[in-house]
Amino acid sequence: MLSAKRRIHSALIFSSNAIMGPMEATVASNRIAERKLRDRQARRAQIISAARRIAEIEGWPSVTVRRLSDEISYSQPVLYAHFGSREGILSAVAVEGFHELGLALEKAKKRAKGHGAVEGFASAYLAFASSSPALYEVMFSLSLDVSFASSATPAELQFAFAQLMELFKSHGSKSEALSELFWAGLHGLAELTRTKRLPRSRQKERVKALVELFACRVERNSQL
Repeated sequence: MLSAKRRIHSALIFSSNAIMGPMEATVASNRIAERKLRDRQARRAQIISAARRIAEIEGWPSVTVRRLSDEISYSQPVLYAHFGSREGILSAVAVEGFHELGLALEKAKKRAKGHGAVEGFASAYLAFASSSPALYEVMFSLSLDVSFASSATPAELQFAFAQLMELFKSHGSKSEALSELFWAGLHGLAELTRTKRLPRSRQKERVKALVELFACRVERNSQL
């Protein structure tokens, strides 16, 4: 049986629809659906933001569903309804990170060409990694169900990699391999520096050497 509150609510909706007519009722229903979607998107963004905030301060082990529930005052079932699991939350953070990385690389690509494009690209990538170490960690170092290089790869990851591909597009069939190698070099520098395997004091020297290895190929092909 319907509760008294639900019966009253249903009666009000029926009465309102009868007064407004079919068209007005449809418009009202669409507005309600749009508001619910906005609310859902806002909750989702709030959960992701809280996860990132906690991770940057305390690390990813501290990002649990219970901790997030306490942090943003949503019940745990609400978080599970949005993401399914803790891993779902972390995967959403990672995908958001790739979108931000793609935008940073796109901006760097537009600012310079030739040798400058490769150097600017490398600087933008490493700046992103160093400014958001926890975000970079969840993107690349945690075991998540986020597909790379497949038909299931999220659009945000494809967008970020497309910026790399653009650098070497003149190399034809070799462009993808060169993009992957350049990415591997940048990631290696970022990750080994983040985990303190490489001293930061020689970072400029390492970046310069990496840029020179790839920039000469870009310049040589652009002149052909």
